[in-house]
Amino acid sequence: MNNTTSAVLQLEDYGWSAHFRRVDAELSYDRYLKLRVMAVHRDALDVAGPEFSGRILPVAGAVDEDQATIGDWLAVNPATHKILAIYPRSSVFKRRSAGRDARVQLIAANVDTVLIVTSANSDFNIARLERYLAIAHEAQVTPVIVITKADLADDANSYVQRATALQCGILVEAIDARASTIAEVLSPWLQKGQTLALIGSSGVGKSTMINSLLCGEMQNTSAIREDDARGRHTTTGRSMHRMPTGAWLMDTPGMRELQIIDAHHGIDHVFDDVVEVMRYCRFSDCTHQNEPGCAVRTGLEAGTLDASRLKHFEKLVREERYNSEAIHEAHARNKRFGKMARQAMRDKERKREW
Repeated sequence: MNNTTSAVLQLEDYGWSAHFRRVDAELSYDRYLKLRVMAVHRDALDVAGPEFSGRILPVAGAVDEDQATIGDWLAVNPATHKILAIYPRSSVFKRRSAGRDARVQLIAANVDTVLIVTSANSDFNIARLERYLAIAHEAQVTPVIVITKADLADDANSYVQRATALQCGILVEAIDARASTIAEVLSPWLQKGQTLALIGSSGVGKSTMINSLLCGEMQNTSAIREDDARGRHTTTGRSMHRMPTGAWLMDTPGMRELQIIDAHHGIDHVFDDVVEVMRYCRFSDCTHQNEPGCAVRTGLEAGTLDASRLKHFEKLVREERYNSEAIHEAHARNKRFGKMARQAMRDKERKREW
């Protein structure tokens, strides 16, 4: 969070919207402090609102989606600064955590626009962009693809064309992240009270973009490695910054691994051309291998369906199903274990009474 004095700001300046006003009235939270999470640390949260700005403890014992994440709105006890509730989110970005544990990791909440940042060099990856678009559409957040380092590319327009071809109507901007003009380029999404999240791999220029948009060195940056055109990872936490326009800008650590979960509708949206072809298969459970009347195989043979698009779609569907099932099974196991533990405690108390 930057050093703007919170006392001069109203709730709406922090991104408080009709959605939260409605929830606030329904749950009768009017007597509590309304604070927004500005940064997430391992054992603390930086929060801000019209009446308080500082660091508080997270929700004790909260795991997965019950934890507070950057962008969340909190109902907080004004005397103790204890979190009493997390407001229902208008949008949320999440992924399966890295490693073997089947856990949900929240990335950001209550976002209006997501800037999917890539660069005009070897980092540019169609499959990764499709993955980011899927989670954006699942969250019902407007995605904008921002291609950085366009000034260094021999043919930046070729990257724009490839990104534009991903989906009909997708918004794509090619920029020099160091230029002072990028605020003008991105101005439609930088209005007062709006919240933007930046997601992308390490070294694509997210921190440089933030520095340019805020006219200052708010984030450390590192040079590109010449051997593979990738920057060194520079952002280690998640934080929000208030822009001169009154918009809020979220930064997140670079994520080369984004294991997708609970994004079935988002995937279908990104690959609507593939899904449309599948609807014409003779059998609803067609595997697109040897079944008669397979519209997918017909499309591939006729050249009306792109084989790489189909491959990317099927890979994401398999991954999403596997990760989502793993998460849900883990939740069910934890729920059963908790029930058994509570029953054991009750049995123990009964024996004491005897």
